[in-house]
Amino acid sequence: MAYGHSNRARNTPCRGLSRIATLIFAVAAGLSVANIYFAQPLLASMAQDFGIAPAAIGLVVTLTQVGYGLGLIFIVPLGDLIDRRRLIVGQGVLSVIALVIVATARTKVILLVGLATMGLFAVVVQVLVAFAATLATPAERGKAVGMVTSGIVIGILAARFISGFLADLGGWRAVYLTSAILTAAMVGLLIRVLPRQPSPENTDGYIATLRSIPVLFLRDRILLVRGLLALLIFATFSTFWTALVLPLSTPPFSYSHSQIGLFGLVGMAGALAANGAGRLADRGFGPWTSGVSLALLLASWGLIALLPVSLPLLLAGVVVLDLAVQAVHVTNQSIIFERHPEAGSRLVGGYMVFYSIGSALGAITSTMAYAQAGWSGVSMLGAAFSAAALLFWGTTLHLPLHRKEALCGKDQ
Repeated sequence: MAYGHSNRARNTPCRGLSRIATLIFAVAAGLSVANIYFAQPLLASMAQDFGIAPAAIGLVVTLTQVGYGLGLIFIVPLGDLIDRRRLIVGQGVLSVIALVIVATARTKVILLVGLATMGLFAVVVQVLVAFAATLATPAERGKAVGMVTSGIVIGILAARFISGFLADLGGWRAVYLTSAILTAAMVGLLIRVLPRQPSPENTDGYIATLRSIPVLFLRDRILLVRGLLALLIFATFSTFWTALVLPLSTPPFSYSHSQIGLFGLVGMAGALAANGAGRLADRGFGPWTSGVSLALLLASWGLIALLPVSLPLLLAGVVVLDLAVQAVHVTNQSIIFERHPEAGSRLVGGYMVFYSIGSALGAITSTMAYAQAGWSGVSMLGAAFSAAALLFWGTTLHLPLHRKEALCGKDQ
């Protein structure tokens, strides 16, 4: 099969990935992923413009994640069949079109369709991650994935501040118009700097490639474990960041979009964990990095629950939550790429389906929890997701983590 052991040894990259190239990958990934998260500080404004009920406004984020999930299933795996450079550039161009549709939407239907389409092509982020993992040497794969993920984390968290700032200046539509311009510029840069990829050795057709994704995860329990952990940690992550705008935009806080966006900058400490977690995974400490991070994730909700009492303690909780989530996320990706590096696009596509399901679940349930029980309800929901992740990790420690892999340039 395309993901057999002998192919993995033959496809192991030896040339590596330069630091500058990795940095460009990280910047491009950060800008692309920001498109998914621009909406979170803008939910109240969108609800007012289109007459969407507060309890249902989480649908804006959920549909974006639905589009993202479909892209993970049907677009990202193409990276194992065609030149990833062409795939990345094509997705970038289509993302620009989708952003313009969102920026100019005049009806609720067009807005939601535009957001879902934008999410569909935002999966270029995961093609970039798979490309970086393919080009990096095995000894530096976790480090490369960690750096690109750092760019993704910064993009996610800076998106909230940038969108809030631009919305205060020119309304929420200005956010998506600005992003369309920046994304077009990014596409131009990528055309110049992305390396051309040799023809993939996977000769399976498109349908066969898609079918191989669930087979990979069902046959390899470690892949399935890491996918389910991703679902739970990003349900927690989305629970917090989707619901945060709701109490902060109303009395007694009544913060502006820009002020709410500043909370995202506080969470950038999570980006600092990404490289460190990748290096630890390269050295074989992935399971315990995951366990410590999940314990911190659960503890963070004790601080987050104090929002009505103390903003400083909430901010401390934000730092811990984002650091923990990104540490687990980077560790997950480092582990799955090490197991089947020749199937990088399929692996990241399948893994991120779990991510997308978790993000959508957190988005819709957090707004419902807030409508029913206020911030206490949100905090209990986030803590429940975190506790489930920690307990699940504890039940999987007996599973062997690594598979024997050939040295670079040598068969076993």
